[in-house]
Amino acid sequence: MSLSFWEQDTFFRGNDVIIIGSGIVGLNAAIALKKKNKKLKITVLERGMLPMGASSKNAGFACFGSPTELLDDLTKHTEDEVVSLVEKRWKGLERLRKNLGDAAIDFHNWGGYEVFDSATVFKKCDERLDDLNRMLSPVIGKKVIYKNADESISKFGLKKVKHLIVNTAEGQIDTGKMITALITKARKTGIEIINGFEVQEMHDEGERVAIRSANGIALTCKKVIVCTNGFAKQLLPAYAVNPARAQVIITEPIKGLKIKGTFHYDSGYYYFRNIGNRLLIGGGRNLDFKTEETTEFGLTQLVQNKLDELLKTIVLPGIDYKIDLRWSGIMGVGPSKKSIVKAVSKNVFCAVRMGGMGVAIGSLVGEEVAALVEDGL
Repeated sequence: MSLSFWEQDTFFRGNDVIIIGSGIVGLNAAIALKKKNKKLKITVLERGMLPMGASSKNAGFACFGSPTELLDDLTKHTEDEVVSLVEKRWKGLERLRKNLGDAAIDFHNWGGYEVFDSATVFKKCDERLDDLNRMLSPVIGKKVIYKNADESISKFGLKKVKHLIVNTAEGQIDTGKMITALITKARKTGIEIINGFEVQEMHDEGERVAIRSANGIALTCKKVIVCTNGFAKQLLPAYAVNPARAQVIITEPIKGLKIKGTFHYDSGYYYFRNIGNRLLIGGGRNLDFKTEETTEFGLTQLVQNKLDELLKTIVLPGIDYKIDLRWSGIMGVGPSKKSIVKAVSKNVFCAVRMGGMGVAIGSLVGEEVAALVEDGL
């Protein structure tokens, strides 16, 4: 593909920093750098028409850990390590809300619920709620974060559910509005965002980084930040970031929908929430981890059938509803829940592996990698 002089001169020459990936991490990194130095020429390259991975495809949970997730973490990590994970998620959510404003992202603190169809699993969690509250109270700023919510089972119209635990500090956002707000903020500061640019090659040449797109466009810059999360292995094959596809369904509007808030089921492998008077449900990659470890968008009958079954039997039993949309997004996961934020080489940096917590930690991770790059400019 050949570019005109004007295209080359306006969009591709003289870049100080190029950021690969226009999701929550990439845009926050760009905004943080521009805030520190308004003279920097920063360009964000995005392979898709919209952010391709999970930032505009996720379920919009403003969460920091369900009881079963945190108790499982405590079997693999120290208490201090788990508290540190939650603290970063909580501070990240606070930063997101401060940076964009609750109205812009449609934030609502309607609570998050863990759904139990096993009395045994519930009992193990219920016995540890005081421990979780003690651990996390200094971070969240509430004495009681998690508590029994069995009285809400009938209110929400749930069936085959034996117990509920509520996270009183959990909320939800509109991820489309979040990305729109970030893009608007970035462009107002003079950051260029180019869609449809898939980076195929990237070479740190010592003084500059050379980049080539899939359709042959070549450019150089001083520094590069890779923020492609679930797609990270395509540019950083040696890094422990694996793609994890998440499949999602949303209904058409349902009159008198009882569900309000965010819900986690089966150790968080399934999740559902209201979006206005629609019902969103997603998850199911635990049915076939190998197949769902992919960067290919798509749906499988196995997962879709399970999501349909949960809608009919547990979430919306006896309710007449129609499916509006089905889609998938790609997360970045790995052997550790800690994100990878580091220098790959002298002039190339990365901020990847959000572990399904991009909404919670993306703002802080973007700022973190920006600080690393700023030191070398």
